[in-house]
Amino acid sequence: MKASDRAPTLKIREMPQGERPREKLLAHGASALIDPELIAILLRTGLPGANAVDVARQLLQRYGSLSGLSRCTVKEIEAIPGIGEAKAIQLAAAFDLGRRLANERLSRQKIDSPELVNDLVAAEMRALHKESLRVILLDTRYHLIRMEEVSLGSVNESIAHPRDVFRPAVISSAYAVIVVHNHPSGDPSPSQSDHSLTRRLVEAAELLQIKLLDHIIIGAPSEGQAPYFSFKEAGVL
Repeated sequence: MKASDRAPTLKIREMPQGERPREKLLAHGASALIDPELIAILLRTGLPGANAVDVARQLLQRYGSLSGLSRCTVKEIEAIPGIGEAKAIQLAAAFDLGRRLANERLSRQKIDSPELVNDLVAAEMRALHKESLRVILLDTRYHLIRMEEVSLGSVNESIAHPRDVFRPAVISSAYAVIVVHNHPSGDPSPSQSDHSLTRRLVEAAELLQIKLLDHIIIGAPSEGQAPYFSFKEAGVL
């Protein structure tokens, strides 16, 4: 089919009122909208031959999913035709607000399982292109005090020393800690250096009398494999 034979794309303002994303959200709530329609509200405008919903679909097709899109930098997002720097910044801000909201809800819970840690940090840490090692500081009820990044390494290695991991815990008088880092490859299987670091962390925790609850590696969801690896679940801790 020639381009001239295709039906012209309607501009948002030319669509039936009940199909326009903003009006649809007002009438039925955000849950009634599909992902491209929600993104289109943030984009506001499209480009010649493609309205904002079409541009949003192109974004999702290019990066595979909302999760894939959320991992993109502003520069990567604005590479799509019809998306300038301002729109890319708005999308990046929206994704981070979503992550912060999830973290705010979880921070009020007792964090004592790898599933909760995965819920707390996975969305953000899967978006990273380098290994980041962080320490989650907990009080006597295992409620979150704060989380601190200890080191940011290369695409496949994060360099950290136990003294760097436990320094924030000593400063904040944390009762317990959970150490977590990501594998940008998506495979959460521990490396030899991960095992070595865990052994040294156990020794340091005993010396400092700070509970090391777990060391968790964040990967990506895949069929037949958990999205994370827990040294506690594996029986190492």
